[in-house]
Amino acid sequence: MPAPDADGLGPEIKDNADGSICVQYHPNKGGRHEVQMCYEGCAVDGSPFSCMVDQIDGSYVTAFGAGLVGGMSGQMVSFTVTAKQGSLSKLDVKVDGPTKTDITRKDHGDKCDISFLPMTPGIYNIIVKYNGKEMKGSPFVSKVSVHENGIPLKPGEGRKRSQLSLGNSSEYSLKVLETNVVDLVASVKLPSGAIEPCLLKKDSEGHLCVGSFAPKSTGDYAIHISRDEKPIKGSPFHIKVGDKELAHASKVKVTGPTTKAIANEPNNLEIDCSEAGYGGLSIVIEGPHRSEIECKHYENRKYKIAYSPHEPGIYILNLRFADDHLPGSPFLLQVEGEPSGRLRETVSKTMEQAEPVKKNQNCEFYLQIPGTNPFDMEASVTDPEGSTELCEIMDEEDFHYRMMFTPQMEGTHTISIKHKGLHISGSPFVYSVGQLASGGTHKVQVGGPGVEKGEVGVSNVFNIYTREAGAGELSVAVEGPSDALIKLEERPHGFLGVAYKVKVAGMYDIHIKFNDGHIPGSPFRVHISPDSGVARNVTVHSLKDRGLQVDKASTFTVSYNGAKGTLNACVRTPSGGHEDCFVQEMDEGLYGVRFIPKENGVHYLDIKLNDHHIPDSPFAIMVGSMAADPAMVLAHGDGLERGSTGTKNKFVVRTAGAGSSFLAVFIEGPSKCALSCREVDEGYEFSYTPFASGKYLITIKYGNINIAGSPYQSEVTARGGSGSGRKPSPLNETSSMVVETVEKRPGAKSLRRFRGDASKVNVRGPGLKKARCNATQSFTIDVKDAGHAMLCVGMVAPNGLPEPELMVKKNNPTQYTVSYRVVEAGEHTLCIRFGDEEVPGSPFSIAT
Repeated sequence: MPAPDADGLGPEIKDNADGSICVQYHPNKGGRHEVQMCYEGCAVDGSPFSCMVDQIDGSYVTAFGAGLVGGMSGQMVSFTVTAKQGSLSKLDVKVDGPTKTDITRKDHGDKCDISFLPMTPGIYNIIVKYNGKEMKGSPFVSKVSVHENGIPLKPGEGRKRSQLSLGNSSEYSLKVLETNVVDLVASVKLPSGAIEPCLLKKDSEGHLCVGSFAPKSTGDYAIHISRDEKPIKGSPFHIKVGDKELAHASKVKVTGPTTKAIANEPNNLEIDCSEAGYGGLSIVIEGPHRSEIECKHYENRKYKIAYSPHEPGIYILNLRFADDHLPGSPFLLQVEGEPSGRLRETVSKTMEQAEPVKKNQNCEFYLQIPGTNPFDMEASVTDPEGSTELCEIMDEEDFHYRMMFTPQMEGTHTISIKHKGLHISGSPFVYSVGQLASGGTHKVQVGGPGVEKGEVGVSNVFNIYTREAGAGELSVAVEGPSDALIKLEERPHGFLGVAYKVKVAGMYDIHIKFNDGHIPGSPFRVHISPDSGVARNVTVHSLKDRGLQVDKASTFTVSYNGAKGTLNACVRTPSGGHEDCFVQEMDEGLYGVRFIPKENGVHYLDIKLNDHHIPDSPFAIMVGSMAADPAMVLAHGDGLERGSTGTKNKFVVRTAGAGSSFLAVFIEGPSKCALSCREVDEGYEFSYTPFASGKYLITIKYGNINIAGSPYQSEVTARGGSGSGRKPSPLNETSSMVVETVEKRPGAKSLRRFRGDASKVNVRGPGLKKARCNATQSFTIDVKDAGHAMLCVGMVAPNGLPEPELMVKKNNPTQYTVSYRVVEAGEHTLCIRFGDEEVPGSPFSIAT
């Protein structure tokens, strides 16, 4: 429930003893009020609730409910008006809109429930009068959109919501160059004296900046940044916030189509936030179908946004700045144009709870993996203690494989399934032995070529693994230019095979839901190519898929073998990037292809002829001497399951024994999170500080592959059990961090890593210019502003041997005196390094 605020509104919760509650509060001024409700620390669906309060003839009148804002045609729209007990007869409500609507009114003491059924989309004006006078806010503008074909929605369906969040306009550059932000921790002291966590990131110029900077009051904001609990140079940084820096949604300028748009074409908006202060910009489109939203260009806090609804109809366009609507938002958007002709086919199946297995009991893992060779298949299981054993693999017809193993202990096991030494799509998998962990939509795993690519006229297959998600209703929908024939293959123990066949090429969306909620990654966008035809003739020669090195070119040839068309090659990197390959014609029907890998790990090479994958494409290529194995990466810690607002919630990602690669952490939820990382013996410890309560999805990837158990769902509650932290964002926010790991051995201790700036080391003294034989010379080294690193001093005589007498003495924590004596005449060389770099002037040449 909301805590009583400074105005003494005093919300009271009463149990109605019928499964419902009554919330009462006592407003002392008119205007818009917000009621924030939380249950077990999580915001109630629809919270915060907006209420309009007015004082008429000495009595307060309140109007609230979603129907005052909008709804959908063909569905009942409702809201509530409350007034003094026994005075509801003075209340008069009318609704004016595109068509006449009948109002249903039910009075209950001091409360009046009102509903109406709009059959035509458009703007409906709701006029609320009490004792003949319109209340404040009346007429309320309710914007009603339409769903597909104007017919009532089926159970489980609803308005489609497409969104885009842009944080560039909420970044404040500190004008400080930092090579690494991974081990930096920041907090901000507000003008009120309160201290909150702070988000750090690097801008496009490499400067350190404060992310999601949205000041709520004027004054001085002190940003404290530390590394290893010691302030960095310049900390604290002070930001003077005046009225110009505060977020003003009313000062955001919007030009472009906000009332009319064309379906399946880019509709371009220009949004200027340069005079609106600091705040995040969000664009949300709600309507009968999904919409594509993309930021085309960004410069000087000015954005060019392109949006494209899939189908004609009436949509609602929400434009917010710092969580406040821009003037006129939400906009009622009339989308015209030709229908896309996209069709949707859905199949559902009830998945039963899998039976738990015990240790020493035979277990099976059953998958269909097209395009593989049984002799190149390998499966292994890793127990909770890190011991790995090979599984027995049974090769069955039509690329079906049955993996069998016998666990020796209870707990969470990791199943790795590899083809030619590389993980197949979806691997590694989690397999619980003993009591099953709490399930959920986020525990459903999907893998297979059918969610990555496809071809018309053939069965495109993939696997769904629901054992860890528990019992529930699973639905699979394929939406695209043609009908899809979907077949489900029932398998035991929480496995399901899906095969779909389509008749028309194009882009398809595969929607996978579990208990009416999209699983992570859904909907999957799949390009279905026409019958590959002549592309089947194309062959690849001299492609090396092992032993490649970073920055060294790899070349191979592609032979058309009589095929005709345009060849295209692209490499997908472990960090998630895409690099085009250099393609050159060497002879008629023979092409040479070259690419230069820039990072270690597994790369995927897509080779297409006329936009059709050739046989065996994509090709998996290993760059580097040792593969980074995501199956060996484990995550543990309370922060993966629960957390509190305003405090650091921690978890550890164990990378020991997994090689080196890019470790990426994404946290998605009702607010941004201040995310930091530090290196520990077994891997890396992450700390995240959320600002609003709710459910947060934590995704951990290693080499761009989900580790076993990822994503995790953390229930974040308000600190201390009261209040709900900050107001949840109207759309999910994502925070991320990427770490380039170093190879760690299990049980080994990590060496402490020092980072310093050699350019800030100050060296001075007479001993740097000239020396005399058999006389002691000296100079000083000051590292006060250079951070922390190892100081190395060395001197070489003209004969090439080190000088026998050289001593470094510490005067104070940051200053050293170096004394030396030379015995040979000639030119001596003095080298001073701080960390891995030479200090300014080094190496010094000293003559005797």
